[in-house]
Amino acid sequence: MIKICMLKTNGQLVFDAPLEETKAKDTLWYWVDFFNPKEEEAKLLKRFFHFHPLAVEDCLDNQSGRPKLDFYENYAFFLVHALDKKEFEGKEVGVFMNKEMIVTVHQRPVNELDEVWRSIVENERLRQGPASILHRLIDRFVDEYFPLVYHVEDALNSIDEELDTNPRNNLIDRLFDIRHHMSKLRRTIIPMRDLLYRLLNSTRLEYIEDRHIYFGDIHDHLLKLVEMLESYREFSSDVRDSYLSVSSDKMNNIMMTLTIITTIFMPLTFIAGIYGMNFDNMPELHTSYGYFLVLAVMAVIAVGMFFMFVKAGWLQLRNKKKQE
Repeated sequence: MIKICMLKTNGQLVFDAPLEETKAKDTLWYWVDFFNPKEEEAKLLKRFFHFHPLAVEDCLDNQSGRPKLDFYENYAFFLVHALDKKEFEGKEVGVFMNKEMIVTVHQRPVNELDEVWRSIVENERLRQGPASILHRLIDRFVDEYFPLVYHVEDALNSIDEELDTNPRNNLIDRLFDIRHHMSKLRRTIIPMRDLLYRLLNSTRLEYIEDRHIYFGDIHDHLLKLVEMLESYREFSSDVRDSYLSVSSDKMNNIMMTLTIITTIFMPLTFIAGIYGMNFDNMPELHTSYGYFLVLAVMAVIAVGMFFMFVKAGWLQLRNKKKQE
């Protein structure tokens, strides 16, 4: 599907006009949006606009590429990412731009792009040209990064609070899911930061110089997002180490308890094994009170070993304080 918007020299916005009209002399600038283009529509990127085949391939490739900025003879090519809020995956949007045109290409629906398209009628700033539209697009994409990063923070805080109260059978799985989400976010946010840095320091984009301060604001937001992700990455490592420490401590206590029980029963089993043998020449077997005497000896041994372990501190109860 192709959508077309043009601004005429008389200040009139024209929508869905024939593509050839974008080359008319009374056209100040135009925006053409390709959504999931069919084969014939995709061919227009090369035949009508004469875009470089490599840039067109980047737009139409189903595999998500890194955000980037490439320069060609008469235009610049941006590959930027919106984010899927469910999968935390980047949604590619290819942008071809010069001072007279902006052409966007995307295979999947992008709500932020549709919002900018609808608001172009009411927002006078967007009518200033392709640079204003590009700024608004990237700004909306970056604004939607924040809720996903805050979601990661809330999930980590929830796991940290549950560490001492939850049975912990699924905490480690949740933690690794969150770290996986953070890795996906980093694959989009860090290249977007680098893209904005290159845009701000390029001398080949003279038509956006008057909007440097606005793109600089987006770059600041991306720097903040990267710092947040790095701090959450360290925090998740601390939570993981705390979880493993608690699990290891719990396992050590269980093994100590089982070892003590086994140690106590070892001499009792030894005595029971001796008197369970079927030899006739065992005088204690014919003693009237031998059975009760052996039970008493076994009880004394068990109780004596128990108190010996308590005195040694092996059975000392530990008060686990909640980690701050």
